[in-house]
Amino acid sequence: MDGGTSCRAAAAHFEVSTSSAIRWRRLAPQHGQVVARPRGGDRHSGKIGAHGDFIKGLVTELGDITLVEVQARLMERGAPVGIVTVHRFFARHGIMRKKNLGTRSSKIGPTS
Repeated sequence: MDGGTSCRAAAAHFEVSTSSAIRWRRLAPQHGQVVARPRGGDRHSGKIGAHGDFIKGLVTELGDITLVEVQARLMERGAPVGIVTVHRFFARHGIMRKKNLGTRSSKIGPTS
């Protein structure tokens, strides 16, 4: 676009919308070069990460607390997060929530 090409022509060449080419052209002087921001990644961990000590305290205090109960406690604190966000927090911090089966299975063997 710096070589005298119009934004419309550049948009057609790169198969993007004209408005997108115009936005890119406006960004060039601000940043020195025009590059796309990284795509994907985790955008939500900061929201729940701020409550990390609280969550770890709950797990320590109430060992058998469920993800739904953690989510409800966070909502009470004004942090509306999804259940998947809570699950990912647990996974990221190595907090395992596995049911303890106290009884053996009643199945003896394969049935024919």
